[in-house]
Amino acid sequence: MKKLIGFSSIIILVLLIAWGYFYLNTSPSRFAEEKAQETKQVAIFESNNTLIFEPKTRSEKTSVILYPGAFVEALSYAPLAHALADAGYKTYIPEMPLDLAIFGKNKAETIIDQNSDERFVIGGHSFGGVIASRFAKEHLEKLRGVFYLASYPDKKGSLRDTNLQSLSITATDDGVLNFEKYRENKRYLPRDTMFVKIKGGNHAQFGAYGKQNGDKEAKISVEKQTKETSAAIVSWLNTMK
Repeated sequence: MKKLIGFSSIIILVLLIAWGYFYLNTSPSRFAEEKAQETKQVAIFESNNTLIFEPKTRSEKTSVILYPGAFVEALSYAPLAHALADAGYKTYIPEMPLDLAIFGKNKAETIIDQNSDERFVIGGHSFGGVIASRFAKEHLEKLRGVFYLASYPDKKGSLRDTNLQSLSITATDDGVLNFEKYRENKRYLPRDTMFVKIKGGNHAQFGAYGKQNGDKEAKISVEKQTKETSAAIVSWLNTMK
């Protein structure tokens, strides 16, 4: 019986992943591809299945690890990572197995261990933020803060009783984020959490991968939402200096 239950669980998981790829899978937009090009200010390269955006001139002491949303390619977050690197913050975007952060929860550990001279914050978009929070709970001593983009911690990733700095960014026209669940799970956020709401933004434009099923139409451009998101993160990071 146990074997039958285990096999059934595997079948259900496979079917859910297949459904996700059919219904939710996305591709990086042209804007994302453009922002994945190196400039005079930012070097861009890939190492150990991780996209790295590194400032060439001014570099801050804190680096950023960004977990992608479910079924979203790492490259889709190139505009946000490029903006953070422009501001002096080295940014890492791990490429997740099957584009699902739950299968790569500990990818941040390798990044942190291989760059021991850097200090880190971690965050993620949507489901990526949930998994980033779980990682943070298990590695408090290795992090300075956690940020959530249209996301929230679940019970497994509760940081309520920690001293981590925290940032929560949402958008007014997000049709994917379950706001009822978001409000309920605020209880798992650190007490010292900064909240930012982007007027006219939607769920998909925290990345750059076009329209997402179930999302609302944004009232601002992806360029503007990226600019406002990066500005909020930079402002938050500056409080840690």
